[in-house]
Amino acid sequence: METIKTDVLVIGAGSGGLSVAAGAAQMGASVVLLEAHKMGGDCLNYGCVPSKALIASAKTAYSMAHAAPYGIADVTPSVDYGAAKDHVADVIQQIEPMDSVARFEGFGVRVIQERGVFVSPTQVQAGDHLITARRVVIATGSSPFVPPIAGLESVPYLTNETLWELRAQPEHLLIIGGGPIGMEMAQAHRRLGSNVTVIEGATALGKDDPELADIVLDSLRIDGVEIAENAVAKEVRGTAGAIEVEAEDGRIFKGTHILVAVGRRANTDGMGLDVAGIKTHRAGITVDDSLRTTNKKVYAIGDVAGGLQFTHVAGYHASVVIRSILFGLPSKATTRHIPWATYTQPELAHVGLTEAQATSEHGGKLEVVRFHFNHNDRAIAERKTRGLIKVMVVKGRPVGASIVGEQAGELISLWALVIANKMKMSQVAGMVAPYPTIGELNKRAAGAYFSPRLFESGAVKKVVGFVQKWLP
Repeated sequence: METIKTDVLVIGAGSGGLSVAAGAAQMGASVVLLEAHKMGGDCLNYGCVPSKALIASAKTAYSMAHAAPYGIADVTPSVDYGAAKDHVADVIQQIEPMDSVARFEGFGVRVIQERGVFVSPTQVQAGDHLITARRVVIATGSSPFVPPIAGLESVPYLTNETLWELRAQPEHLLIIGGGPIGMEMAQAHRRLGSNVTVIEGATALGKDDPELADIVLDSLRIDGVEIAENAVAKEVRGTAGAIEVEAEDGRIFKGTHILVAVGRRANTDGMGLDVAGIKTHRAGITVDDSLRTTNKKVYAIGDVAGGLQFTHVAGYHASVVIRSILFGLPSKATTRHIPWATYTQPELAHVGLTEAQATSEHGGKLEVVRFHFNHNDRAIAERKTRGLIKVMVVKGRPVGASIVGEQAGELISLWALVIANKMKMSQVAGMVAPYPTIGELNKRAAGAYFSPRLFESGAVKKVVGFVQKWLP
């Protein structure tokens, strides 16, 4: 057994763990990184990267079949599903070196490819290594949650981890779960030629602004995706190629393949957290505002911390704990400035408070600014005019923004910056955006906030009239 002493021990080489390891090592700390599976974690291997690569294939197929409005003849694309998966694998392969063992060893990180288990409040065992660290960061991420639906265990089902191994295109894909993962994969597979049925126990995209979510759902239905809401899956039965899902209300859905996409669970099992005095709850590890666990020498970041489950949140968490563990400075995590996006077409993105949340929190002080994509020249030129920006404003400062439409995931970044820095609408209005761009929509939304104040105000008109009389 090798005994190792280090400044920082990171358990998990996903987005958050890699960020902590690289940052701490490059700033002079000794770092040990444990990863029992694939470097890069879920995002690189099963989540963000492969899903966006497949979505890119689906967009290309859709564009070929819907080119007539641009003066190009529509063609029926010949989809090679296996080749599309080759594209996915190639994208992963191109990014892999950034997350590789060799790269992190180059930073001075000692990488041990073993599972870490706490054997005391201060020690972690990984294979034949016993590690003692000044500070430990748990960044083990999450895995697909498979609900206890009767019969599911006896049917060959897919999750976001196993979907990428599938080479033969599903004839009819059943998706249990109408959240972001389910809807992204529903649209992608429909555009690649599969029939798709989404089975959602409540409301599809139910965590998003309902007005904006409806625009996305309508687009998916136009694409040919069947979306069954309020359909709680009661039983799954059948064999490969002939699967049935029966809902509690008696509806039966038939398909050839089934994808389970009902959410994720934090990876906390088998880590000896109880031995280390680290408490957990239903969603993950219990942490305080500084992301410190009930063991004061141990932090938890990313999905395993039980909050928002996004790659960029794990990266943000890494920056919070690095400040604490390297410099001993107070640092707290917040969610008010964290954006998120669903990469359907049109895209759907949010940051800060939704309209419903802002109404509940601020009441009569709230103003909701709306600006539609069909007033943007670039959107008109590209025939991407279905979309809407909503900005929730309190006393001149945005407290939230919701966007549905072309490049919503890109547009939301500006509002994340504004909210993070407590900027005013006047500062957004003062920005000059190049013409013609989709990005002009943000400035126009800010302009929509000031328009009634400037153009519908009798006081403003009186002042202008007075000045004009006396100007030489």
